[in-house]
Amino acid sequence: MTTPTPIAIEELPGTPPVLIPRNFDLEQLGYLEAEFEARGQSQSYRAVGEQPRNGQIAAEPEESAPFITRLLVRRPAAEANFSGTVVVEWLNVSGGIDASPHWDFLHRHIIRRGDAWVGVSAQKAGIDGGGITDGIHLKLYKPQRYGHLSHPGDAFSYDIFTQVGQALRQSGSPLLGDLVPVRLLAAGESQSAAFLSTYVNAIDPLVQTFDGFFLLGRPGVRTDLSGTFGPRVLDDRYDVMTHCPEQIRADVRVPVLLMSSESDVTVLRNAAIEQPDSANVRVWELPGASHADTYLLVASRDDGGQLEPLEMARMLEPITELVITTTDNPINSAPHQHYVAQAALEHLDRWAGGGGPPPAAPRLALGEGGTNCRRDELGNALGGIRNPWVDIPLRVLSGEGQTGQGLAYLFGTTFPLGPGAISRLYPGGRDDYVSAFTAALDQTIAAGFILEVDREEIIAVAAETYNLVSPSEGTKEGSQ
Repeated sequence: MTTPTPIAIEELPGTPPVLIPRNFDLEQLGYLEAEFEARGQSQSYRAVGEQPRNGQIAAEPEESAPFITRLLVRRPAAEANFSGTVVVEWLNVSGGIDASPHWDFLHRHIIRRGDAWVGVSAQKAGIDGGGITDGIHLKLYKPQRYGHLSHPGDAFSYDIFTQVGQALRQSGSPLLGDLVPVRLLAAGESQSAAFLSTYVNAIDPLVQTFDGFFLLGRPGVRTDLSGTFGPRVLDDRYDVMTHCPEQIRADVRVPVLLMSSESDVTVLRNAAIEQPDSANVRVWELPGASHADTYLLVASRDDGGQLEPLEMARMLEPITELVITTTDNPINSAPHQHYVAQAALEHLDRWAGGGGPPPAAPRLALGEGGTNCRRDELGNALGGIRNPWVDIPLRVLSGEGQTGQGLAYLFGTTFPLGPGAISRLYPGGRDDYVSAFTAALDQTIAAGFILEVDREEIIAVAAETYNLVSPSEGTKEGSQ
């Protein structure tokens, strides 16, 4: 285990600017938000010998370079309300900005649990630009505030992330004020999940800083210790078997929960990893879900836990016009990735604290080659974590089939069920639908994949969604 390298941390003055608007007040929810500068000396790593498919990568320090990055902290204002858990998110830079998809999916549960959340600008693109797509990086967004930041490159991102974790554990660190953390859970989505997968396999055995890892939407591309993240586009020229990343090592030191949508398994091809469960690894796969959906892209900005069911249902409706792109088909509109992710966080925290593991989950049923899901007669995917949005459907929900510009292919689709399907499935109208939906939801809750605390809201939103699905939608020719 390497010796912690102390870093200097200083709070940036004023209210942290928010690039993506948030329409709920953290202070009213009992939370403080602050932004910090972290500076120090970082190191890169190199692999010693081969990088075997089983993930058991040996690594050693290589070069050293100075860095200045920024951290965003959201924490309970009152010490008595702090759970002891800190979710440390490796911010995602694929869109050319420092995005926080874990916070967006999980903030409701983070706040009601009393967790702290720390977003780490671990990669260079969030500061200086150069993501998979162009975006508003920090220096472009607020040059006077962030112009002095300095990132030596993604080969150093692993150590920067480690040093932030070590700083959170140090007594007197300004990051958490008087709060004393009990557990640190590292979290990353998409490209960040790919980086954290390499971190788990190669860096964690050396530094032993985090108590658990939540990897959401891990793609089927390798991230090297050099900081290189696979090909920029997964197209027909991509040889998934040649470039397939390593599995999470079976002997991983702490719990790791990997959660994947249809998009992640098939479109982003993480099925080729063939990741098994093990003593400290659980894999959850969600039918009817996509890499990003209307909850992440729309509703999460307004959802402080106080939305009326009709407001939530309207925000979850399928759309094609997004701030970041336009899609050719309506995007995935199912909210269950949000609800299942909350259950995943609850399980991971308990597991990392010495409790039992999350429930094992069935995998998605895949077609030949693993590049598409097998589907029922209505068009919804088979296998995976069963849930009422696909088993008691109002629409065909998929992580596949989307087209459009930029990252549109990650946003899945929503299509009508087909001529007269809703009337045939629910002859008694909304009452029939809500009754069947509730029974299926209770099965998902009993299996451990959705939290009981979310039950009332889910049922109310489902009832309002039924009202929003016009009779004409059920009589159109479906697209599946």
